[in-house]
Amino acid sequence: MNPDAYEFHRVPNTPANQFHGQLLASDQVSKDDISLVWRELERVLAAGTVGAVVEFGCYVGTTSLFIRRLLDEAGESAARPFHVYDSFEGLPPKVSADLSAAGTDFQAGKLMVSKKEFLRQFQNANLDAPVVHKGWFNQLSEQDVPAQIAFAFLDGDFYDSILDSLKLVWPRLQPGATLLIDDYQRPELPGVERAVRDYFKQIGEPMPPLQVVHNIAIMRRQARQRLGSPENRRL
Repeated sequence: MNPDAYEFHRVPNTPANQFHGQLLASDQVSKDDISLVWRELERVLAAGTVGAVVEFGCYVGTTSLFIRRLLDEAGESAARPFHVYDSFEGLPPKVSADLSAAGTDFQAGKLMVSKKEFLRQFQNANLDAPVVHKGWFNQLSEQDVPAQIAFAFLDGDFYDSILDSLKLVWPRLQPGATLLIDDYQRPELPGVERAVRDYFKQIGEPMPPLQVVHNIAIMRRQARQRLGSPENRRL
């Protein structure tokens, strides 16, 4: 049996693995992580920030389920689109920026679940599934991503995945939007922080202020920057 199969990433049904009375779907996201995502999305919804909710890298749907629960609780599911993106083929190959002696367990093909299993989680929870886009992030086009984004959660693990998702998400974040990037400054996954820093160098913008909590970077889009730049003309 594959030791990396989803059944080996399930968690026991204990209070430590529950949030708002619901069991986490896997061990890949902690209760503290879910609490942070919930709090930041709740803040965006309360502020009335315009735009969709997107998640790049959803695995089996641990975070996605709680995003949907909050959208339902806030009465936002009907009016606010929710899109998720994943290859459903596990991790992609690493590049040099991802190399770390601490990260040898993170290899291409690991953490693979099917789109069918992802959708089953929503069916079992009696929740409406988000719009699911299957494919590597570098295969996505601008038409695959909502033109206006209020909240984004990026969990791509590796350099190329974070860079590719930032290219699609950052120009579409609306004023007041929040961007969360998982595994930031995590020794096992150095490509995440490197991709963020390189992205802003590439578009010629200063690195925005960010806060890091539980290895999740929190960025807030305050206002459109340099609207005449090529990066923003694609909006």
